[in-house]
Amino acid sequence: MTEQLWAPWRLEYVAAAGGDDNECIFCTKQATGDDDAALVVQRGTHCFVLLNLYPYSNGHLMVAPYRHVARPAELDAAERAELWELMTAGIQALEAAMAPHGFNAGLNLGRVAGAGIEDHLHLHVVPRWNGDTNFMPVLADVKVMPEHLSRTLEKVRAAWPA
Repeated sequence: MTEQLWAPWRLEYVAAAGGDDNECIFCTKQATGDDDAALVVQRGTHCFVLLNLYPYSNGHLMVAPYRHVARPAELDAAERAELWELMTAGIQALEAAMAPHGFNAGLNLGRVAGAGIEDHLHLHVVPRWNGDTNFMPVLADVKVMPEHLSRTLEKVRAAWPA
């Protein structure tokens, strides 16, 4: 018997491979009027938080400034402060919603450093659990997400600190 793993949100990524590389997802998602479709969790004055459509683990957040800038030095003081504040609030929300054992948080600056999107700065917040690296990514280059993104979005929004 063959078993299948389903990650329906990845179809858009696969289908769009080779698409318009000039379109910035952070500029597009912040401008949409549909935060649910854009997976926007929280909006600040200078930055916003969204779920990663292709997460490393459930609850993988990204914090990005509204302005299209590539490097931390291009942020003004208010943007830098709010980026950090939203990262902190995101960690608090993920702790309340999902009870992870730890986090990875950081920036990938430049393609060689792992940035899939180099031109719009964004901070990754990745919840981690003991034993969350299992045989699937090692043997099959597959990551298993146990929860659908729409449910994760609901949980993190509900747990966002006031």
